[in-house]
Amino acid sequence: MAPNSTVVEEPVPQKESVKPEYKPKIVWFNVMLFVYLHASFFYGVYLGLTSASWKTALFAYIYGNLGGLGVTAGSHRLWSHRSYKAKWPLRFLLCCFASIAAQNDIYEWCRDHRVHHKFTETDADPHNIKRGFFFAHMGWLMCKKHPDVAKKGKTVFLEDLWADPIVRFHRRFYIPMSVFFCFVLPTMIPVWCWGETLWNAFFIAGMARYCFSLNITWLVNSAAHKYGDQPYDKYIEARENAFVAFFGHGEGWHNYHHVFPWDYSTSELGYTLNLTKVFIDFMALIGQAYDLKSAHPEMVKNRKLKTGDGTRMKQVDEHEQQLSCAQS
Repeated sequence: MAPNSTVVEEPVPQKESVKPEYKPKIVWFNVMLFVYLHASFFYGVYLGLTSASWKTALFAYIYGNLGGLGVTAGSHRLWSHRSYKAKWPLRFLLCCFASIAAQNDIYEWCRDHRVHHKFTETDADPHNIKRGFFFAHMGWLMCKKHPDVAKKGKTVFLEDLWADPIVRFHRRFYIPMSVFFCFVLPTMIPVWCWGETLWNAFFIAGMARYCFSLNITWLVNSAAHKYGDQPYDKYIEARENAFVAFFGHGEGWHNYHHVFPWDYSTSELGYTLNLTKVFIDFMALIGQAYDLKSAHPEMVKNRKLKTGDGTRMKQVDEHEQQLSCAQS
């Protein structure tokens, strides 16, 4: 070795830290609860076809739609996204409607939904579609949440929700309100009004209606993230799904919603399969809803051209024609 030579030691390769694979823990109580719930649904359908009055089935459908509006116009568009503002009578009405749906109190529902939007399609997404259709539909409620959901969920802003006394009221009295509005009232109305049996009323207007409503909401998380076009952003999983839009009061126009979450109509198609928009516009007409937010048509058109999959371009062409006519 030369007297002035320098010995250069080769760096010892470091072992990369491997993140332990996450193994979901099944909550068996919830599993058995959902098994009973769906069994009750089919039993309720059987009773409706064999022994119950048609009035009970019709009432269950109408009552379920009121609960649906509590989720779509209330927990979702009003409180989660602040896409419009509402005076306290409307907020209280939507609080009661949300109790019919019984899908957690408004504060918790909005917290999970805001986390879903901020961290969509990651481990922090409560119903991450990339973990499979069943997981996004209802499996996420049958197991403990991924640690990232709680960890990153703490970064989501929620102070505006807690500042609303209606939200605080619903969180405090959620259990008695959901028991009354979701099960007791829909069971007793058919008994009192047209002499339905208590048994039939409970399983049709109570259990079957509740199970059906839950699955409609879950389809937004599963089917509307799996099947349909992506006119506004082809790089995300959210889709435009007319089937979900029909049963979900307009929530199936989901690709649009994920791109423009502040738009109260969640769609550029007006009232097409969008009962929630009809409801909100009516409430605005009578002065209960105000400051309705919408995405500008030019912004929607540019987003279609930039990241869309090429479907639903008719509106872009019509917009161009309107501009040409206006200029000429």
